[in-house]
Amino acid sequence: MTQINQHPDDSPRPCCAAARGTSLLAEPPAGERLNESARPDCSRLFASTSSTGLDNTAAAVSPDESAQAARKLLANLDEGAPSRTSLDSFILLEGGTFTMGSEDAESFPADGEGPIREVTVGPFRIAPYAVTNEEFARFVAATGYVTEAERFGWSYVFHLLAPDLEEEHIIGRPQGTPWWLGVRQACWHRPEGPGSSVADRMNHPVIHVSWHDAQVYCEWAGTHLPTESEWEFAARGGLERRRYPWGDLLKPDGEHRCNIWQGKFPVKNNASDGYIGTAPVNAFEPNGYGLYNVAGNVWEWCADWFTASPDERGPAVQPRGPQTGTERVMKGGSYLCHKSYCNRYRVGARSKNTPDSSTGNLGFRCAADAY
Repeated sequence: MTQINQHPDDSPRPCCAAARGTSLLAEPPAGERLNESARPDCSRLFASTSSTGLDNTAAAVSPDESAQAARKLLANLDEGAPSRTSLDSFILLEGGTFTMGSEDAESFPADGEGPIREVTVGPFRIAPYAVTNEEFARFVAATGYVTEAERFGWSYVFHLLAPDLEEEHIIGRPQGTPWWLGVRQACWHRPEGPGSSVADRMNHPVIHVSWHDAQVYCEWAGTHLPTESEWEFAARGGLERRRYPWGDLLKPDGEHRCNIWQGKFPVKNNASDGYIGTAPVNAFEPNGYGLYNVAGNVWEWCADWFTASPDERGPAVQPRGPQTGTERVMKGGSYLCHKSYCNRYRVGARSKNTPDSSTGNLGFRCAADAY
């Protein structure tokens, strides 16, 4: 079993944006109970866990335990099946100049979506799908890698996905976002905490993975995370200045094209698009370049440090963001995004999170050099 260097000792945080320093509370304070009239603020979905005072050292799993869990998941699968994100399946894009960002009425200027600008990317390859649970399991089985969520003994789970969870397994709720639960033992192979499994979701995107986790996977696989400009170039699928990867209408001809929240957030998801949580990585139609689920399903990590300042984004040719920072870029939105508060499933939208963050709606896809 190949050993992988582990990551720095920082606690995970829920996405999708910044309101740092929020402590975990045993119960939501008065006025923050879930109700249909609430209009949640997406910028408050991010809370520090450093002030919880919890000692999670005993909860961390060993590399052998991690590898054993992965092998158990793989036992009933065809070991000879080709990987969905093998380099042979990657899509070769010759690059070019495109219009990046958004300034339309639905954009979030504070996120640094605008101004729209001409950006040039060189040739590269990118996976048609996000990394799946099966692929991540093969990685863990081969290396014994322990994710940050496993090391700290908990991660963030959306409340409706764990309705029967016993209170003893909930370590708290971020102030301002009581729909997020800090759940003991929640991790990539136990996405809703104790008793849950991805055994019937091996073709779904892996979640509860931090930017650090994604980086280690990519290094093992001989790939890398796409830059934000590469990701957006690929996600647009050849369409210029369109709101979504397929055009400007969210549901053309009434047809759902992505997995996002349907109903009243955060109390009722009617699943009219077919899904409550994550969807298979090949759900819905691909974009013009053959990429699946670049709108909704799960947020995807990018390589860049985040900045909202146009002056810090780097050159217009092959931009890679600022040299340093505290948060990494995320793109694509997730199954929790809804037009009432977070329509960041638009292709020009963006968000951020610290590189140690892990939640139940955050994954990644791989990119690679063109030749």
